[in-house]
Amino acid sequence: MELPKIEIPPFTSHQKFIIAILALLQFTVILDFMVISPLGDILMKQLDMTTANFGFAVSAYAFSAGISGLLAAGFADKFDRKKLLAFFYTGFIAGTIFCAFSNSYLMLLSARIITGLFGGVIGSVSLAIVTDLFVVHQRGRVMGFIQMAFATSQILGIPIGLYFANLWGWHSAFLMIAGLGVLILAAVLLYMQPVNKHLELQSDKNAFLHLWHTLSNKRYQVGFVAIAFLSIGGFMLQPFGSAFLVNNIHISQHQLPLVFFFTGLSVLIIMPIIGKLSDKINKFKLYTIGSAISIIMILIYTNLPPIPLWEVVIINMILFMGIMSRMIPSTTLNTSVPEMKDRGAYMAITSSMQQIAGGIAAVCAGFIVHQETKHSPLENYNILGIVISVVTLCSIWLIYRVYRMVNAKEKA
Repeated sequence: MELPKIEIPPFTSHQKFIIAILALLQFTVILDFMVISPLGDILMKQLDMTTANFGFAVSAYAFSAGISGLLAAGFADKFDRKKLLAFFYTGFIAGTIFCAFSNSYLMLLSARIITGLFGGVIGSVSLAIVTDLFVVHQRGRVMGFIQMAFATSQILGIPIGLYFANLWGWHSAFLMIAGLGVLILAAVLLYMQPVNKHLELQSDKNAFLHLWHTLSNKRYQVGFVAIAFLSIGGFMLQPFGSAFLVNNIHISQHQLPLVFFFTGLSVLIIMPIIGKLSDKINKFKLYTIGSAISIIMILIYTNLPPIPLWEVVIINMILFMGIMSRMIPSTTLNTSVPEMKDRGAYMAITSSMQQIAGGIAAVCAGFIVHQETKHSPLENYNILGIVISVVTLCSIWLIYRVYRMVNAKEKA
């Protein structure tokens, strides 16, 4: 039986602006979180941190982001989403500047907490804006473009950040992010239209009552748990990626930008393809294929001996193709779970669950991985690969439950 052809409306000029500005926002937020991982080897040596200390520095952002997301969730549907976005992005920029001027482990830890308090809410507000302004059959492409911020941060942000770090010190990488953030904030304030249609549908006058109704919804809880599991693998693998490449694979600090550049290039190529596929074929099957590729490549990557740079680049490219092939279909499915009146709260809670789960994962990774001295190879990285693979298998079952729930909702 031939399926009916789905009519997908073209993007308006303002929708194109929204896609571009949200992609740039995500670029700075993702880069701010991710740049600390490739700077990990430098930071552990210059600020005299152990692997456990560094795990806490990474997870501090995640925990504070998770807490702020929960606190903001009750209010997320009570205000114009443009105003919420501008408020939290301003705080994010201030926190990033604080990171740039940190000169000790405790200062950096405090700065990451402040940045997370504001940065952790931006993703959920952005997703709520996408779901408000784009119909379901446009969202796969929109998510594909916005998730390209991840690839762009790998291709441009991280290599440039590492170049600045090698040239002027690691502080300069955070100053670069803050400077770009100021320009993006100006564009949001000047050109973005209000996003407030959801205000007409509010029934819970009390913000905390609204939060409780969203949290206690059985259907929503499936989505919260599924997305939390989705984030665990990345938070376990990424923080010690640069230290593993430098100390175990013997990649130099000056070669690291090349690894991130080519990894990001591969993701940049595949993201629009996955976005289009996500709008046309079964999203759960696409997620499962991406998960299978991820598991195979993670087990290979975490057991690597010293190998040439070109082999590291190819393995990283395939690994991140698999990881990003999971992100678009799962995120697109998750945005279809909540009702419009609960969308902001749902996205904020989802983001919080994701960040808190990721923070726990980063702390656990810091205790699993061990390094005798600042220049010793990392130990137990292969065990980390096994743990991540098991978590990825669990996430397939959870995303399947979300897929069935969304299908039932669309049929109804």
